[in-house]
Amino acid sequence: MNLQQKLPGEVLSDSIRGRVWLMAPNGESYFGKGRILLLERIAECGSISQAAKSMNMSYKKAWRLVDEMNQAAAEPLVVSEAGGRQGGGTRITPAAERVIAQYHQLHAALLAFCAEQERILARQDTADGSSE
Repeated sequence: MNLQQKLPGEVLSDSIRGRVWLMAPNGESYFGKGRILLLERIAECGSISQAAKSMNMSYKKAWRLVDEMNQAAAEPLVVSEAGGRQGGGTRITPAAERVIAQYHQLHAALLAFCAEQERILARQDTADGSSE
């Protein structure tokens, strides 16, 4: 196993790894890559259970994460709808859509920043003659 596979975080550029979290308004929770993906999967599947299954996550863990996110947010991010003729289900709210969009915007900006920093570092290495 090489070093890249051992390091935590995701690859942000060839030489930079990291993690991004948006803090909840109450400062007691966060929204990271996994929670954002869970929200996206709930939107796709219309079910916490199916979203969890698609991520190889237990329903119990997915429900706990949804509950934490709902408690931390200023307004609910995920709501359940009772059964009936349509069968009920779960959906994300406009607030969740905003959190998802904010996360993706931040992540894209971070990738661009890291790419620029990598170009700067490469120029410095070349100028120093330390490129080996």
